[in-house]
Amino acid sequence: MKNICLQMNRKVLLSAILSLFVALPVLAQKITVQGTVVDTTGEPLIGASVIPAGTTTGTATDFDGSFTISVDPNATLTVSYVGYEPQSVAVAGRTNITIELKESGVLLNEVVAIGYGTVKKDDATGSVATVKPNEIEAGLATSVQDMLVGQTPGVVVTTEAGPEGRGTIRIRGGSSLNAKNDPLIVVDGVPLDNGGVQGMGNALSMIAPDNVESMTILKDASATAIYGSRASNGVIIVTTKKGKAGRPQVNFSANMYVNTARNTWGVLHAGEFAELIRNYHGEDSQAAKALGTDMNNWQSKVLSTTVSSDYNLSVGGTLGWLPYRISATYTDNNGILDTSTMDRTTVSINLTPKFFDNHLSVNANVKGYYIRNRFADTGAVGAAIAFDPTKPVYTNYALASGSSISGSLFNGYTTWMSGSVINENSTVNPVSLLQEIDNVANVYRSNGNLQLDYALHFLPDLHLNLNLGYDVTKTNETNNVTANSGISWKDGNQQFGGGYGKDTYQFTSNTLLEFYLNYKKEFEAIKSNLDVVAGYSWQRF
Repeated sequence: MKNICLQMNRKVLLSAILSLFVALPVLAQKITVQGTVVDTTGEPLIGASVIPAGTTTGTATDFDGSFTISVDPNATLTVSYVGYEPQSVAVAGRTNITIELKESGVLLNEVVAIGYGTVKKDDATGSVATVKPNEIEAGLATSVQDMLVGQTPGVVVTTEAGPEGRGTIRIRGGSSLNAKNDPLIVVDGVPLDNGGVQGMGNALSMIAPDNVESMTILKDASATAIYGSRASNGVIIVTTKKGKAGRPQVNFSANMYVNTARNTWGVLHAGEFAELIRNYHGEDSQAAKALGTDMNNWQSKVLSTTVSSDYNLSVGGTLGWLPYRISATYTDNNGILDTSTMDRTTVSINLTPKFFDNHLSVNANVKGYYIRNRFADTGAVGAAIAFDPTKPVYTNYALASGSSISGSLFNGYTTWMSGSVINENSTVNPVSLLQEIDNVANVYRSNGNLQLDYALHFLPDLHLNLNLGYDVTKTNETNNVTANSGISWKDGNQQFGGGYGKDTYQFTSNTLLEFYLNYKKEFEAIKSNLDVVAGYSWQRF
């Protein structure tokens, strides 16, 4: 009996081993599939999800709508994108695939804002995209422009250094060599000045992401029929949240972020740098004698891991007959480059009552913003890469006798000298560039509008719309350089090393008056509709 069992066990074991060897070649037979995901017009879809069926991991398309994935030759790829119908595509041994997604039929009936009035997305003649951020996306973003990244084809957002929300937005690329290529930004019916505001990033940086209801992007030249030539680079229409009927609702959210440099430049450490100098110039050379004894990583002196946070509080509901929403937000955003910070406080009030059996709709918005930006000199990063890693951050240079400057020369920061004077061709101490330049902007801004929409009692398909809006900004910006600093000596103040500064004051105003009539009628018998707009718009910057 024991021998029989032993033989059976050996057979089972042998069968398992043979099965494993047979399965191994099958498991190893994977192919690399390269593909592109586009919409029905051929536009690449950025960030589309590509996942092999039956698995939970996959990949996403890049800025060109392209992807690369390793799968079984007989695998099926499930491709999905927000606003489009998901599609399953059989690989069937192919290594190059183009996948076309169609817009969701449900979303085609969605009503989108196109400037003067609204239209069903299916009826829009121009290229229109809608972005509706959810609570998670809004919580992860400190600027509204961050929520546009990778959300719609043809819209490229390039964020710049610093926490103050500077960035470049291009809709279907640039259209001019000399003029501005920035899109027109419209907030709750008020087109903002394309020229920008002193001391802050683009207009989207002032809006708290938690307050955004939706964003509509008009991509093509048809937008100029609505807003004129200033819309030739596209339009971003931002609609903020409004009060809703019902019991008061209180919402509060708090978010915290840890900011750190994802990577730093690879440079020689102090020992490697000293060895290179001695091998190239010789042990007794002036360059070798000028070497220090410190082990200094200058990039770590100007880049830091920081913590940022934001807080959002809103109260909305109906007070008697008056729907309302009141919100307040505070954002403390600290950059990874030392001394770069952005503090933003916003307050907004929205009232949306209706009168005369809902024939008259009133939409009143008032928003106030206070933004304090401290701008760090980004040249400190380049200086940190170039500065001698054997030198310390501080060196107490002795002042000449009878000097009118108190303290140590260059305020104690290590600075390259040529004899007894500063070396004009040298790199400024990176830490000094950040600590001895104080560039702060205080921006006070308010915008809002009063919009009245009246549907005639005897002809409810005809709407009369009056929109009165404003946008006012005051900026105080100071840019001071500390006295006796290496920067002040190099900038033409060598004789005294005196500090200097610049104060900038800007006041801008933007007022708007618009009146238009909109007649919209559906004729079900002939499956057609008529939508006519006529009006007058006046805006002064």
